[in-house]
Amino acid sequence: MKAIEEVSAPPETEYRKPSGGVTWRAVLIGAVLIPIHCYWITVFEVRWYSLDSTSLPLMITPIFLLFCVVLGNLLLKLWNPRRALDQGELLVVYIMLVISGVFASHDVLQNLFGAIGHAARTVHTRPESNWEALFFRYIPWWLFVQDREALRGFYQGNSSVLEDAFLRHWIGPLAWWALFLMVLVVVFLSANILLRQQWTRNERLTFPLVQLPLAMTAERDHLNFLRNRMTWIGFGLAFAVGLINGLHVFFPSTPYLAQVKQYNIAQNITTRPWSAVGYTPISMYPFAIGLGYFIPLDLSFSCWFFYVARKMWQVFGAATGMDAAANRGFPFFGEQASGAWLALAGVVAYGSRNYLRHTWRVAIGAVKEDNPGERRQFTLAYIGLTLGTLFVIAFGVKAGLALWAALVFFGIYFTLSFAITRVRAELGAPHEIYFVNPQQIMVNLFGTNMLGAANLTVISAMYWMHRGYRSHPMPAQLESFKMAESGRINLSRLIVLTVAVSLFSILATYWANLTVTYREGASAKCIGFKSWVGAESFNRLETWLSVGQQREMPRLVYMAVGAGLVLFMSAMRGAFSWWPFHPAGYALAVSYAMDYFWFCMLIAWLVKLLLIRYGGMKTHNLFIPFFLGMILGDYTIGSIWAIIGPLMGVQNYKIYI
Repeated sequence: MKAIEEVSAPPETEYRKPSGGVTWRAVLIGAVLIPIHCYWITVFEVRWYSLDSTSLPLMITPIFLLFCVVLGNLLLKLWNPRRALDQGELLVVYIMLVISGVFASHDVLQNLFGAIGHAARTVHTRPESNWEALFFRYIPWWLFVQDREALRGFYQGNSSVLEDAFLRHWIGPLAWWALFLMVLVVVFLSANILLRQQWTRNERLTFPLVQLPLAMTAERDHLNFLRNRMTWIGFGLAFAVGLINGLHVFFPSTPYLAQVKQYNIAQNITTRPWSAVGYTPISMYPFAIGLGYFIPLDLSFSCWFFYVARKMWQVFGAATGMDAAANRGFPFFGEQASGAWLALAGVVAYGSRNYLRHTWRVAIGAVKEDNPGERRQFTLAYIGLTLGTLFVIAFGVKAGLALWAALVFFGIYFTLSFAITRVRAELGAPHEIYFVNPQQIMVNLFGTNMLGAANLTVISAMYWMHRGYRSHPMPAQLESFKMAESGRINLSRLIVLTVAVSLFSILATYWANLTVTYREGASAKCIGFKSWVGAESFNRLETWLSVGQQREMPRLVYMAVGAGLVLFMSAMRGAFSWWPFHPAGYALAVSYAMDYFWFCMLIAWLVKLLLIRYGGMKTHNLFIPFFLGMILGDYTIGSIWAIIGPLMGVQNYKIYI
């Protein structure tokens, strides 16, 4: 952090040997905060829908809670410097909070609770539906809840999961899903252990999302970061925006800065072909502009450029008649995005082939390594990767998938996980790739007839786990490895801690969701309950089984087009330094990830470009604390409103969406 002023080294009497991060103090603080964190997320995302903390790659509440811990640690340092937490310990607390946020998030266990009882509940409340005859015999009921009374309490509320033996209907399915998730944790950890050195040391990826927690916890620099005038200017600007808009909810006479959140600039365009542009929001989220400042210029440019190009393609389609009813599916952005993300993963894997070959040779002892601990890690990683993959495939087969369908389904899922992790590590961009998932890719590739009713039902039943990738466990784990290097955290201890914290977080999230939904009612008072996950899963399944979807050549062609564009741009980037387009920007722009953030990317790109062009890197570095402060200020006021709103029993202002 060159922009943060240097301070003199602390006296030698205050020097403390690095702790390795994973200490009993850090683990105890994290363990106390995890249930609170999981419950808090569940209250404001499931009950009140007053903050979308876990919808962002850099989650809001872990940063806020770390900020609180850092401030408390500063007070402790003034009182007794020797007892204060060092950077490694602070980062361990943060890592534990991030892991808990991953499992309590929109895209993981909240989605599971949105789907786990949806099919049975629909049949109970809508007897006229034909779901029972259509696909109930294919649902793996050992993974789902179907007891009428247990689901009534869950959806209607004014009850407790402990009443009337409701809990026994949940224990079996939740235990199976917990086992499945823990195996995925091991698979992702194994993959990250193998990729860590290549991406953190050899390629020196920037990991933009770790910059703020590292700045907040740096032992010699965090005082400078918190005392830096630029930090507090950025903090105050973002905090003031959230404060003003939040007060407007309680006092409508106060101003409201509407353009900060989504404002549809196309709402008055009604004439074809321009009306085909559709919903086109602009937003100026302070945190998003701050995050965009740390994204490489070619990517931030590509993100907004390809989003605009996507809108222009829709207009072109309307002008030429390509969007006519006969061309069902146009403009095929889901297919383009699917091909793009699969190709992006292929490009990254191809570039890492020599390193991965080296790790394999080290693991089997064909190459001697000076560090025996590294060889042991590689060996265990390959064992974990192999056994874990075999387990999830067997799990899919037990759930009802044909072996070939299980191989394809989890092959696509792991490929997308790999690509998302790379994008996060290199670029840090938002990655809500809603248009891309194994379910839709398989239907496009094979058609519903070839897949069959059983396979379609099972992949629909698992839709909750691949609907979105905003809070995916794999990139969060790799970012913790990156922070471990800067915080001098013992990696072996961190790996063990990650497994233990994952299990604890799953159990804490189970408790939080069951407590909140049985008390408030998932469909009674829970404003943000994820019932649409179950509806998306099984309504689409009903259509597939009733109407069907054939394998259509245009969809396959557009998948190939998406893949081809990524391969072409990757080749051009490798051949010409002046090439302005980043393939990940195209993949993000056509897969829904940029819909909320394209204008923020444009602002951040323009500001960064001007600062570098007219002030050089020195000026760019000078503004680093300002943009980190913007993120911290926006996250802080957002978290404060997410405390005030539920306490007052109102759905208050939220800083995002």
